[in-house]
Amino acid sequence: MGSVALKVTNMAIPTRIGLAGLAVMGQNLALNIAEKGFPISVYNRSTSKVDETVERAKKEGNLPLYGFHDPESFVLSIQKPRVIIILVKAGLPVDQTIKTLSAFMEKGDCIIDGGNEWYENTERREKEMAELGLLYLGMGVSGGEEGARNGPSMMPGGSFEAYKYIEDILLKVAAQVPDSGPCVTYIGEGGSGNFVKMVHNGIEYGDMQLIAEAYDVLRSVGKLSNAELHQVFSEWNKGELLSFLIEITADIFGVKDDKADGYLVDKVLDKTGMKGTGKWTVQQAAELSVAAPTIAASLDSRFLSGLKDERVQAAKVFESSGVSDIFVEQSVDKNQLIDDVRKALYASKICSYAQGMNLIRAKSVEKGWDLKLGELARIWKGGCIIRAIFLDRIKGAYDRNPDLANLLVDEEFAKEMVERQSAWRRVVCLAINLGISTPGMSSSLAYFDSYRRDSLPANLVQAQRDYFGAHTYERIDVPGAFHTEWFKIAKQSKN
Repeated sequence: MGSVALKVTNMAIPTRIGLAGLAVMGQNLALNIAEKGFPISVYNRSTSKVDETVERAKKEGNLPLYGFHDPESFVLSIQKPRVIIILVKAGLPVDQTIKTLSAFMEKGDCIIDGGNEWYENTERREKEMAELGLLYLGMGVSGGEEGARNGPSMMPGGSFEAYKYIEDILLKVAAQVPDSGPCVTYIGEGGSGNFVKMVHNGIEYGDMQLIAEAYDVLRSVGKLSNAELHQVFSEWNKGELLSFLIEITADIFGVKDDKADGYLVDKVLDKTGMKGTGKWTVQQAAELSVAAPTIAASLDSRFLSGLKDERVQAAKVFESSGVSDIFVEQSVDKNQLIDDVRKALYASKICSYAQGMNLIRAKSVEKGWDLKLGELARIWKGGCIIRAIFLDRIKGAYDRNPDLANLLVDEEFAKEMVERQSAWRRVVCLAINLGISTPGMSSSLAYFDSYRRDSLPANLVQAQRDYFGAHTYERIDVPGAFHTEWFKIAKQSKN
């Protein structure tokens, strides 16, 4: 046992809970738990992280946090039945950490994975742990490092018995929203917690892309300065768009560069990173045949942003061919543009959330999870990255009708979409005419327009499928499946 671990003589043995994995998220969550009055043991494979966390606990108020340099002492320091949260990189590191810790655990003890894990891995591990007599939870945690320290949104799924072990802790550690309560609830069985967090991240991808497009239109067409953008987004954050992402976007526009003149946002390279949850969301949407074009467009936009060198070369090719920044000299009414973009952003965001909710419901039906969409909207109101004022209204929509087919047809949201559609169309048309890509807003509008039409050109696509592949088709006037020898009939008519 290392020097820090030897200092446990003063600890209240045993501690209430353990946490393994002390990167930024793990450290902050551990300190949050300790601050709420729950003595916690911490462990990390790299012992320097343990020492660092213990020091932080001392500086932040002598919090009841105790560090261990070896896994056995760590596990044995926790009261029975033991509960250990692990916060390590998804995949193999999780399996390795479980193997290390479970060697010292006993029947009835519980492991909680708080990372962004693929939901099927969680279901596999839950079965493997059950064979050892251990309980298992996969718990999505959203809010970044600030949320982890001061109150995240948490989405635990798996063993309900395990959830009851730590419900008292989670209810205090989670973000607290007045009139709504702690931003945590038992999600459901199996990998439901991880799945819900994954879709949360997919919605987040869509949200961020839509905000970036609003920025691009205001900057490129409206010629708004960073100071003006700061003012606009700050104002938007007082109304219907009030949200964490709008708030931090306003903050970003106000930060000056400390290494050169100007604003820092202008010096950030236009390549977006990703960790995989957005890709998983789009893959699951395809698997479940759920349309999620806004989320898919945001993923494609990240892929394209990664082609920086190719884009630079393409810009040169098309500039020499006469296609350049055709929006440079465009004259617009700045105030009208700002108002139109606000409305387009709001309407597009509703489509992104609607797609995410539909995906969660489809998976819930497939797996028999019986997920409550209104309750998910409630726990996303605080702590998490996609927290927004209109989540209250989303919860209200599902409270009014738990079987609501789509958020777009809720009476309140339908009225708002109609009120905003003219501005939405003006922004998308303006962007298209001026060569500014708005894939998120355009995909959202196409989703809205397709969903609201009682007749689509899919009849032609199905006729084509029957022509070349004998896939059959249904008729609008007679029940049953039909096949037509289209080629023979067409050939006869040509003779």
